[in-house]
Amino acid sequence: MIKIDKLEKKYGKVTALESVSFDVQSGKIVAIAGPNGSGKSTLVKIILGLVRMDNGEIYINDEKLNSHFQYRKQVGYLPQIGRYPENLTVKEVISMIKDIGGGEETFEAELIDEFELQEHLNKEVRTLSGGTKQKLGIILAFMFKKDLLILDEPTSGLDPISAGKLKKLIKERNSEGSTVLLISHIMSEVEELADEIIYFLNGQISFREKVRKLIEKTAGINLENSIAIFLNKGVSY
Repeated sequence: MIKIDKLEKKYGKVTALESVSFDVQSGKIVAIAGPNGSGKSTLVKIILGLVRMDNGEIYINDEKLNSHFQYRKQVGYLPQIGRYPENLTVKEVISMIKDIGGGEETFEAELIDEFELQEHLNKEVRTLSGGTKQKLGIILAFMFKKDLLILDEPTSGLDPISAGKLKKLIKERNSEGSTVLLISHIMSEVEELADEIIYFLNGQISFREKVRKLIEKTAGINLENSIAIFLNKGVSY
């Protein structure tokens, strides 16, 4: 589904990504984790075409990405902080994204019901709470059924019930064939959802492992504990 080959990016003298290579198989949920400043956000922006890489190649479904961005039609994106036109209503934003979709089948009605957004449809975006904005982002990311879902801290700002609904939705879309790239600092969330974890440090991949296998090899009580054991003591791979 995704292949990243020797990706590099610098901001002036600061190296954000250094020779990063990995692939994500179709139908998998792969988590990208790491501390702030480790390169996660830059990676996502490059995949989405929002930032230009300095070197390297990216392939999606074996198609090399150059200067075109038609591949983004295959991608659903849920940002950590959604920025939508403040003067539009929720209904107008959803309608705008639906029109951009160009006639693709949409599922916004059932999502609006599921995340209880009905009462907010006629409110302007600028009046919404952070959690309600995140629910709007969920509608926009999942209203189409995409081959690839890029979810950046998807449960940020959500109450526990809504977070549970979102995690159920992620699993459902994955079971229907969507590949998921999950960026999260909540290791319990990663443990619950992801098949594999790719852990970044200082713009490089520190390790990549199947979530269950990492816990078993480190004898950790959970994923967060296992990562701490791995980083502090090292584990022979």
